[in-house]
Amino acid sequence: MSQSIIRQTIRQTKPFRSTSQEAILGLLIVGDRLRRRFGAIANAHGLTPQQYNVLRILRGAGEEGLATLTIAERMVERTPGITRLIDRLEAKGLVSRKRCPEDRRLVRCHITRQGLELLSTLDDPIEAIDDEGMAMLSPTEQRRLIDILERIINSLE
Repeated sequence: MSQSIIRQTIRQTKPFRSTSQEAILGLLIVGDRLRRRFGAIANAHGLTPQQYNVLRILRGAGEEGLATLTIAERMVERTPGITRLIDRLEAKGLVSRKRCPEDRRLVRCHITRQGLELLSTLDDPIEAIDDEGMAMLSPTEQRRLIDILERIINSLE
C-alpha cells in the first residue's frame, strides 16, 4: 500500500491514529498552503492576509461601513487585535473611522478610495488562486466539498 500524500507531506512513518486525524491534518495542510499563497500576494502589496480580509469586508459593506466588532465577527481568521489591525490600515490611508453621532461608543469603519484601488489590483491575482486551488475538482465535486466543509463548520460552532 502506498503512503498517503498527507503522510508524505509531514514525513510521518507510522499510520495515523484514525482517519479523522488524517482528515484534520489534510485540512490543516491545505489551509496552510492556500494561506501562504494568499499571503504572498497580500504581502507584495504591503498587507497581511488579515488586513486584506478587513478591506474585503469593508468593500462589501459599502458606504455604510461597519462597526469594529462586526468586522471582527466576519473575519475568516478571528483575531483579538482588531483595533490594532484597523489602526494600521488607517495609518496606510486604506480605512477611515467615524464615531456614530447617536452613540459615541460606536465607531464605524469605511474603506477609502485608496483601499478600493488597492483591492481592485489584488482581485485578479486572488481570483487566480481561487481557481487554481480548485481546478482539479469538477463544479459538482466543489459543491460536495463545500457541503462537507459546512457540515464540519456547523459541528464545531
